[in-house]
Amino acid sequence: MNYSKENKLQTLQERMEKLSDMLDSLDPERTDVEDIDRLISMLDDLENQCRQYRRDFE
Repeated sequence: MNYSKENKLQTLQERMEKLSDMLDSLDPERTDVEDIDRLISMLDDLENQCRQYRRDFE
């Protein structure tokens, strides 16, 4: 499916907001390594998506 630039940017913004919400909700006393690994994976996915969109926009 081919989404417009606006749709792609909206998707990225929504994903960043979700990630930010997750970070805000973390309790440092109860956060374990798996939680941190999951967040790192989400950041990696988001970074890859940004790179792909950047190539698409060129």
